[in-house]
Amino acid sequence: MALLAAAVRLGLLLVALGVASSVAAPRIFCCHDESGKQVCGDILPAACYGRAYRELGQSGRTSRVVEAPLTAAERAAKEAEDKRFQEEQRVLNEQRRKDQALLNTYGSEKDIELMRSRAERNLEASIAAAEERIAEIRKHRKKFENEAEFYKNRRLPAEVAKGLRDADYEIRAQESVIDAKRKDMDATRLKYDEDLRRFIDISRRAAAARR
Repeated sequence: MALLAAAVRLGLLLVALGVASSVAAPRIFCCHDESGKQVCGDILPAACYGRAYRELGQSGRTSRVVEAPLTAAERAAKEAEDKRFQEEQRVLNEQRRKDQALLNTYGSEKDIELMRSRAERNLEASIAAAEERIAEIRKHRKKFENEAEFYKNRRLPAEVAKGLRDADYEIRAQESVIDAKRKDMDATRLKYDEDLRRFIDISRRAAAARR
């Protein structure tokens, strides 16, 4: 019985010693100094400050590698690279969003052409209405022009002068509407050209991915 108790105590002592040994296992730090010579120590050598270094375990094998801190130039370069990458991702995500919106809007190339035709017809109708309005104003203005003939080299009556001014103002306003609608027409054609091009591209890529 005494022999068994002694054996147990010995086993516990060996376990305790093993734990203590593992806790206190030595570590070695190694790096290369300015001249390229390897420098090691059980604490980080001064020559390793600001440099990459290795941490060696009890077996002598590398257990950890610590990279050197970045220089100011390297930090700036990394920040620029991170910013460029983030911008690329933003553009990519935005294009994906637009592509999905395109697919949600159109079911086929025919849908794009139908919507293009409808948009162009609406703009053409607005331009035609403005041109008709200009023709009406000019007819109305003619009345004031005829009255003004009686007052050559004389001051026009206030009503006649106002009628001419108002007509000219409204004509210019309608001409501005026509200019704006024609610009809208150009923009609309470009938009649907791009929508069609993008839709065809997306469809082709989707078909290729299914093969």
